[in-house]
Amino acid sequence: MKRRALLLTAAGALLASLPLLAAAPDVRPPVATSRPLDVDALLHDPHTPTFGNLSGDVTIVAFFDYNCGYCRKSLPELERLVAEDGGIRMVYKDWPILAESSVVAAQLALAANYQGKYLAAHKTLMKLPAKSSTEGMSEALAGAGIDRAMLAKDLKTHAGEIGALLKRNNEQAEALGLPGTPVYLVGPYKVAAALDYQGFKDVVEDARQRAAEK
Repeated sequence: MKRRALLLTAAGALLASLPLLAAAPDVRPPVATSRPLDVDALLHDPHTPTFGNLSGDVTIVAFFDYNCGYCRKSLPELERLVAEDGGIRMVYKDWPILAESSVVAAQLALAANYQGKYLAAHKTLMKLPAKSSTEGMSEALAGAGIDRAMLAKDLKTHAGEIGALLKRNNEQAEALGLPGTPVYLVGPYKVAAALDYQGFKDVVEDARQRAAEK
């Protein structure tokens, strides 16, 4: 698919005004909401895991679910681009909508963030079979160097903060009218597709060109 077929330009200040061109098969029915989108909260929530170049000229916001096969497929392609590009700010929006195990996985990943291990947890959980058990996820995270005792403690201590973050992520997804996962907000573009390396690279290039034209 040509890159232009995957892109939509932002209309006005709210990304929520855009329809999606290519919705991935892992979907749920869109939920009607009158809640306006807070763009600053979307991009700069202090509790949202954010990596890459924190002063980068292009921000990618990824809405994903650990049980989403298309999310898992595109992860290494996106990671490669972020590592090679050097100018991308990467924002991870855990949006567990596909199963109860999705919620557990998101909670575990966000709890791991309190010991500075979110990315390790994220990569590990993305590689597990769909709908893995809680014990299976916990064992895999321990194998990735995450302290299980600390993880359990942080899950309990920060349960309110983690729950509030997941609620905000869901509200933002609804305000954007997202139909499912994955969705990538790349600068002024909104893409609902499991892109390959070149696809991500092309969208980032277009975002930079658009910024230069302003």
